[in-house]
Amino acid sequence: MGNLFRDIIFITLGALAYALSVTFLIIPNNLGDGGLTGISVILHYAFGWSPGIVNFILATIVILIGYRVLPRRNIFLTVLAAPLISLFIFITENNIEPLGDPLVSAIFAGFFGGIGTGLIFRTGSSMGGTSVIARMFHHTLGWDLTRTNFAFDAVVVLSGLFIIGTLNTMYTIILLFIGKKASDLIIEGLDPRKAVSVISTQAPEITDEVIRQMDTSATVFKGYGGYLKKEADMSYIIINKYQLMKLKRIINSVDDKAFVVIHDVRDVFGGSFSWGKK
Repeated sequence: MGNLFRDIIFITLGALAYALSVTFLIIPNNLGDGGLTGISVILHYAFGWSPGIVNFILATIVILIGYRVLPRRNIFLTVLAAPLISLFIFITENNIEPLGDPLVSAIFAGFFGGIGTGLIFRTGSSMGGTSVIARMFHHTLGWDLTRTNFAFDAVVVLSGLFIIGTLNTMYTIILLFIGKKASDLIIEGLDPRKAVSVISTQAPEITDEVIRQMDTSATVFKGYGGYLKKEADMSYIIINKYQLMKLKRIINSVDDKAFVVIHDVRDVFGGSFSWGKK
């Protein structure tokens, strides 16, 4: 119950942030957007239709058609998120003065819209738009979700060429890029982790030093080198990015010939490890 209440709060805040980015920054400055909101904005420019009402109608149609391919919890949260976005757009859509700088507007619209989208997606919900359509095509035709969703958004954005012109369409692409980065930041968190694989004949010693000096856990795997045809142990360590230089120094102090691979980790959970307190 607590998680559900938290999700409702996230969806409400996310819907408000996204809607305000549309009505305060996108529409007054003649910019576009992706998804159903982008269609609503284009129709508003072309015919003067209310983007809030149009977005609600389109989202309702998409959800009614696609509810069979969505998980039950996702349906419930999407039915909450989509109308809230439309409601907040409808309430705030009139008489907002433009900033006078479309590029700055695009940057901040992407930032605040991305934060709103990230809060909504973090709950496991969707915004009732092209992501639902993409899931429908994936379910019925086996199309790739990410590529299908990208294709739909690209069609919406490029259709804006005929309404808002080439320059503002380019600003819209910048908006969407920043929005993607901002939403990823919210979804993945502010403290990204690094996974470090260390292949060395002294892997156990490296692991001991990491545990002693950094107060974090490390795991040793038994391995075999395909090139040298020799056994070679591997240490696997999860740290935050700020500890990376210290870890490198520890590895070099034990074995300066160790082979090290570093890659980003999207999420870490479970276990009883203390992920680098020092």
